[in-house]
Amino acid sequence: MTDEPDRIIAAQPDEVSRELTIERDETQQRTVQTISQCFPTTVDDLWQACTRPDRLARWFAPVTGDLRQGGHYQVEGNASGEVVSCTPPQRFTVTWEFAGDTSQLTVRVEPDGDRARLTLEHEHTGAADSPFWTQFGPGATGVGWDLALLGLSLHLVAGQDRPADPASFVQAEPGRQFVRAASERWTTASVRAGTPEQDATGAGHRTTTFYLGEQG
Repeated sequence: MTDEPDRIIAAQPDEVSRELTIERDETQQRTVQTISQCFPTTVDDLWQACTRPDRLARWFAPVTGDLRQGGHYQVEGNASGEVVSCTPPQRFTVTWEFAGDTSQLTVRVEPDGDRARLTLEHEHTGAADSPFWTQFGPGATGVGWDLALLGLSLHLVAGQDRPADPASFVQAEPGRQFVRAASERWTTASVRAGTPEQDATGAGHRTTTFYLGEQG
């Protein structure tokens, strides 16, 4: 019989809704990636899971800094930025600064029947001919957020913490299948947003091979 974590991993790709908008002119491209999921918990508990350092470390990553409006934060081994706004327990917005690039992240928590829904919007404005976007499309960022929400699901539903070595997740077949499924769904979102299917499929393939450490 499949245990609870494996059941959650297998079901997770279809528990998430994904949307992508792309606005482009001759020089710039603005993208907004939205990922949303409903969880069997309360708004207050979901808010705490997304804002308290002790909870974030259990499912996302260690986060340090001054986690209040105007403060600066650092995700271990990942992005840093400023807390632009924060309205507990409803929403917060932060800058997302990584590898010399700055984008904006908005997280909303709201009731959904007897559950609580998390919606994350990642907005980025950059060059219209970005080599990174051409290579990976929305998948590089999107699969990363899919993995984060999977960690949140395992934390809230199964009480399971993130592994000491997060990269080990994709070395086992359930993790590899999850990455493939998430990448395929961002490819579909990209096509819906107007990307030619051949371009979206190629970017999705490169995203999958990147996350799984395979040869292209």
